Amino acid sequence: MRWKLLLIASLVATLVGAGAPLGIVFGLPGPAHQLVKPDIFILSTLLIPVAAISGAGFFVYRHTARRRQIQAVLTVLIATLLTLTILIFGSILLSKPAPATAPVPRRNIG
Repeated sequence: MRWKLLLIASLVATLVGAGAPLGIVFGLPGPAHQLVKPDIFILSTLLIPVAAISGAGFFVYRHTARRRQIQAVLTVLIATLLTLTILIFGSILLSKPAPATAPVPRRNIG
């Protein structure tokens, strides 16, 4: 197996597939409440990781001589796991905290 090819293709697909959506979503100007409601633009940024991972799998498939399917599937799995990990941690770390609200006083009846 060509481990260097698998790892490099997976890392490149992860950087492109996770970096581009995070850069687009968190680089948008405007209030943060627009990111809460999913519209077609925000959902279309999820096509970038799918395209990057598919491209990496196809690249590895075409550049290996033996065990093509196994190496392509391993590349897709590694890139998918790394991309999901970076997207989850990136959204946690880059999210803006909710504004603090004052507690509502309770009424005592009696």
